[in-house]
Amino acid sequence: MKILFILNDPPYGSERSYNGLRLAGSISKQEGAEVFIFMMGDAVSCAKSGQKVPQGYYNVEIMIKNVLSHKSKVGVCGTCIDARGITEKELIEGVEKSTLSHLTDWTMEVDKILVF
Repeated sequence: MKILFILNDPPYGSERSYNGLRLAGSISKQEGAEVFIFMMGDAVSCAKSGQKVPQGYYNVEIMIKNVLSHKSKVGVCGTCIDARGITEKELIEGVEKSTLSHLTDWTMEVDKILVF
């Protein structure tokens, strides 16, 4: 089964992206599952590498790397990262700068879509 997660909220301050990544991580470990994550709006900050959080606090960079380790695909809205001054070099390794056209293709390809 192919599942697309669309994340909209920032990595910290709201737990929506955190919860979406928790579920994506869990599903990505299931046999036969294919996970796609697309981040847009303030969620693109989730894909910035080098995140440092207080000890004992969740780190979405680690969560994204975990999902990527299970051969999942992760994309960020290119317009959204440009608007926030995030460059491709600042993205977590394996995260791709994408477009709305790319999101459209994934939307047509998957079996389920979950929006956080």
